[in-house]
Amino acid sequence: MWKVKPPVAFPKEMRYRPILESLVPPDPMSQFHLRRGSPEEEFPDLCRNSTWMGRILTPAMYHRQFNRCTQSGVIFDDVIRPGLEEPGDWPGPVSVGCVAGDAQSYILFCDFFDRVIEAYHEHKITSQTPESDFNYDNLKGGDDLDRSYAARCEVSVIRGVDDFCFPTHCSRGERRQLLTLARKALQRLEEEELSGQLFLLEELNQEQQRELTLKPPSSSQLRIGLARDWPDARAVWVSKDSSLVVWINMEDHLRLVSKREDANVAEAFRCICNNLQKLEDYYRQLRHPFIWKQQLGWVTSSPAHVGTGLKISVYLKLQHLPKHKRLQDVLKRLRICMDKTESPELYRVSNVPTFGQSEVGLTQLVVDGVKLLVSMETRLEVNRDIDELVPTQK
Repeated sequence: MWKVKPPVAFPKEMRYRPILESLVPPDPMSQFHLRRGSPEEEFPDLCRNSTWMGRILTPAMYHRQFNRCTQSGVIFDDVIRPGLEEPGDWPGPVSVGCVAGDAQSYILFCDFFDRVIEAYHEHKITSQTPESDFNYDNLKGGDDLDRSYAARCEVSVIRGVDDFCFPTHCSRGERRQLLTLARKALQRLEEEELSGQLFLLEELNQEQQRELTLKPPSSSQLRIGLARDWPDARAVWVSKDSSLVVWINMEDHLRLVSKREDANVAEAFRCICNNLQKLEDYYRQLRHPFIWKQQLGWVTSSPAHVGTGLKISVYLKLQHLPKHKRLQDVLKRLRICMDKTESPELYRVSNVPTFGQSEVGLTQLVVDGVKLLVSMETRLEVNRDIDELVPTQK
């Protein structure tokens, strides 16, 4: 009869274990032996950096963050790497230029992150909990946009899952666990509310990729580690009625998207609110709730998306307004942005901030802004002036 072998014992290890355990440093950073110089020697060249990171970071601030490290191993150089890889252009829009490796980054490097968030969202961080409002009935309009100009709309929201590092820092195992959690949560959604199907990215054919407007990772995403092991454990869930798409392990843990070809923002917002709250309950039951910080709201990998993680986009057909000299001033006052698309006369209008207002408030901001832009376009078509329509600063 075979006998189970006893475990192999290492007498020296057992003898010296108390000594070895006492030598484990309490500071995670001291466990690393990085060949780095002093903070003064390591401070990056930010002379031509137009990101908020480049504008805010000083040698003194860098010195304060230099020896800090989160429990999962995120150091400050990991945080500012995106801004060093993509320094931006001075005339163009200002990006945040930084990314959080995990939720603890927002606490450990709060001296830096809080300043970036306040500058980008133009809203002061206070001790008060950010306002939240998912009651889509409070939205005024959104289903009455002029179809002569409004071609389509898209509402999306981003969420991070607790106990997991963000995509730039997570391991393969974490990414695969996140996919398993998403499978379970979305299966519950299918059983109770909305039927759909989960596709792994590696299983999608070219036609499906075109329908989902899926693009390969950019060089910047590859450099900052966002697309490591691509497309391992990346997936997309699509509802059968195509009203909802859920991206998993892309730029964030979860991204819900609702598109409408009839430009009905109210209906797209309702779809996002209903299904997001259901998924939030399912993830909480799985003991991995979405990440929430009292002073910041919902936390994601990018400071540009904290607060609500909500992005509302309306695609407008415009000919005259994009050429007007006061356009940038109008957009700044409305706190929205306008981006070109592949079509020469189609522009995407969306909110800039995600922090400082509720979900309904941000959606209302875009709806009201789009209506004003359409009114300006109709005036310009008949050679009328738009100065009296220019709003005061929001």
